[in-house]
Amino acid sequence: MHKVVVIGGGTGTYTVLSGLKKKNLDLTSIVTVADSGGSTGRLRDEFGYLPLGGFRMALVALADANGDSNILRDLFSYRFDKGTGLIGHNFGNLLLTALSDILGNEEKAFEYASKILRVKGKVVPITNKDITLIAEYENGEIIIGETHIDEPHSKHDGTQKIKLLRGQPKATISKKAKDAIKEADLIVVGPGDLYTSILANFVVSGVSQAVKDSKAKFVHVVNLMNRYGHTHNFKASDYIDEITRYVGRLPDFVLINNSKLPRNILKRYEEEKGYPVKDNLTSKSKFKIIRKNLLAPECIKKVSGDAVRRSLIRHDSDKLAKEIEKILTNYISK
Repeated sequence: MHKVVVIGGGTGTYTVLSGLKKKNLDLTSIVTVADSGGSTGRLRDEFGYLPLGGFRMALVALADANGDSNILRDLFSYRFDKGTGLIGHNFGNLLLTALSDILGNEEKAFEYASKILRVKGKVVPITNKDITLIAEYENGEIIIGETHIDEPHSKHDGTQKIKLLRGQPKATISKKAKDAIKEADLIVVGPGDLYTSILANFVVSGVSQAVKDSKAKFVHVVNLMNRYGHTHNFKASDYIDEITRYVGRLPDFVLINNSKLPRNILKRYEEEKGYPVKDNLTSKSKFKIIRKNLLAPECIKKVSGDAVRRSLIRHDSDKLAKEIEKILTNYISK
């Protein structure tokens, strides 16, 4: 059985895992611990535990979707849209916080939640230390905190590029994450917010080295849309350049969507100064480019009570899984 590691956080990782869990694979989701917004940020500030939102989404993505387990998945995803003190909170985040209190730490909470949800695979933190992201922009401006980096309209000029991303305090890769990367046959990075979901993992000491040392093939899934304040006017090659800069290794495969994006949704993105990622990759690239229709057929509706900005159009989990499975079959012996 092939061992596949997915590194990231949030909806991008959720999408990849949702498709891969249907395949006969040994899956590990390695999740960022730098989230500071929404329900996750509130619980992080009040209880001091590792940010739980990314873990909760990965657990739900890998959970058994049959029978009573499907109700549990819905429960873990339920978000309160009213109630003093509860509005905006996610039930799964609250439950993981309570389990962490009862069992003594987050790791035991994740293990117990995995049993409840009958998760196919493992979910582990990139580090066991709570970190805060710090972004330095080309104009010298410094923004502290994932949620502030995510909201350029109120905090900074979103046209500026991030010159350097780092984490504070200094943190080291967790043993479980390091072991999973070492033993992997394939490492999948992306899609997701480039700096706050993907590269947030690679500012942790030891992560880049682990990926460079791993025998695994390395796949990057290019985002569908750029995000103002993160990747304004980025082309596909810019994503590859930034990932290579932080990871220290060029991807072996790049998956990129080649289907047309719906115009009515693009207009809504333009209101937020978000535009599609242009495919400027050429045959001279030192990695294999896989261009396919990877687009989900329906746009994503906003969940009532959710204070975090999320993507409206996303990759299709089954289409991604199909292409990743082809890579495993055609290029990786087992």
